[in-house]
Amino acid sequence: MRLVVVVAGIFLLVVAAVVVPCVLQAGEVTPAYGYSLLSPIRSGNLTVFPVVASKSYDTAEFLTLDEGLRSGDVIVTEAGQARGLIRRRPGEPGIIHPVRDAEVNRLVLVNNSKRPLLLLAGEIVTGGKQDRVIGKDRIVPAESDPVDLSVFCVEPGRWVPANGKYGFGSAGGVVGGLVASPVVRSKAMGAKDQQQVWESVRTAQSAMAKNVEASGAAPAVNATTSYARVMDNKEVQKQVDAVAEPVQRNYESVIRQLRDKNAVGVVVAVNGEIVWADLFASTHLLQKYWPKLVRSYATEAVVTRAKGGEPNIKDAQKFLNDLEGRHETAETEPGIYRQTEITGDGFKVFELTSLLPRTGFPVHVAKMAD
Repeated sequence: MRLVVVVAGIFLLVVAAVVVPCVLQAGEVTPAYGYSLLSPIRSGNLTVFPVVASKSYDTAEFLTLDEGLRSGDVIVTEAGQARGLIRRRPGEPGIIHPVRDAEVNRLVLVNNSKRPLLLLAGEIVTGGKQDRVIGKDRIVPAESDPVDLSVFCVEPGRWVPANGKYGFGSAGGVVGGLVASPVVRSKAMGAKDQQQVWESVRTAQSAMAKNVEASGAAPAVNATTSYARVMDNKEVQKQVDAVAEPVQRNYESVIRQLRDKNAVGVVVAVNGEIVWADLFASTHLLQKYWPKLVRSYATEAVVTRAKGGEPNIKDAQKFLNDLEGRHETAETEPGIYRQTEITGDGFKVFELTSLLPRTGFPVHVAKMAD
């Protein structure tokens, strides 16, 4: 049974009281909530500030979507193709097969693994009648019955099964799967509006086509309405790699050096403006998502090429510290997870807290400039 609670008031992220020292200069913003920043890593107009935490949690049991799809333990399909996916429990006389038509904003997922599955808003699955982007963070328990996923289409020009199949997989040939760029994620997570998601996809596609025009790849980029296929284009990948790879190498070095200091996320700036933060419960979990997250940030930088000022660590720490809001909405699956959305002045925060046995901690926190 799902409980939806709306609370107006102030949100305080609960973390340990011990604060890891950071590299802020005297007189600058003091770290809060147990998060501190390190010196920025820059590549072109993309800047990421590594985040270290005062505490880390055991996240080894969580399965990622990419791991589940690759192993076959996780099945994603159109709602209308969910026949036969409900498990038979001991003593039950039979299985009910739900039948309904495919819907743009609904997919069905089954987690057949013995581990809880973590889904991040912004992750893209390809196939079915249209490619989709996951609309919100959530946890799917081990050996689950089919669950309805809140998704948005990121391929408006197709409504037929890909290669005659209704199943889904990780995005195309992109290594490690694909997370949409921050602007597309924000329309799915924050606006929750299909039209705005489509508009953000078209804007990104147009910008990418313009960037690769000199290489002759623009016609191929313009020939598809699929966000995933645009990102899978070789010339587009070159553009994204040029920005992403230096950041990925440098941050992976930071993670190795700071493993004992709990490197757990980043604050992201594009063209001098701080736009996003992703924070995880452990370095281990961050490392699983980091390769596709950094490409997500790099994509945003590529499609907004104009060079702005360089953000400083004071502004980034202030963005990270400001997690209080005017309004809070919490959606709970009892005993599984709580997903909290906090609206503040010029930003939104999304916190996914695990309620599974031996957990009770925030697994992922995302903050977007609004």
